[in-house]
Amino acid sequence: MRKLERTADLIEKTLREAFNPQELEVSDVSEAHRGHSGFQEGGESHFEVRITATHFSGMSRINQHRAVHAALGRDCIERIHALALTVRGA
Repeated sequence: MRKLERTADLIEKTLREAFNPQELEVSDVSEAHRGHSGFQEGGESHFEVRITATHFSGMSRINQHRAVHAALGRDCIERIHALALTVRGA
C-alpha cells in the first residue's frame, strides 16, 4: 500500500512546479485551530502559504489567489479546510 503524500508536501511541490517561486513557505497551522470548524486530529486541515514569484507581478490579489487555487487543483483544495495566502510578485 502506497503511503499518502502529506498535504503540506503536495502544496509545496505543486506550487514549486507551477510558479518556480523565489520564496515559498507552507505552514500547517491546524493545531492553532483546535476546537474550531474543520479541525482534524493530526493536522492537515489549515494552512498558511507565503509565495513570491515573477508570475504574480502585476496581477490583482484576486487573480493571484485564483492562480494558486487553479495550480493546486480541486483534489488538493478539497483535502483542506482553510488556506491563507500571502502572494507577492517578484
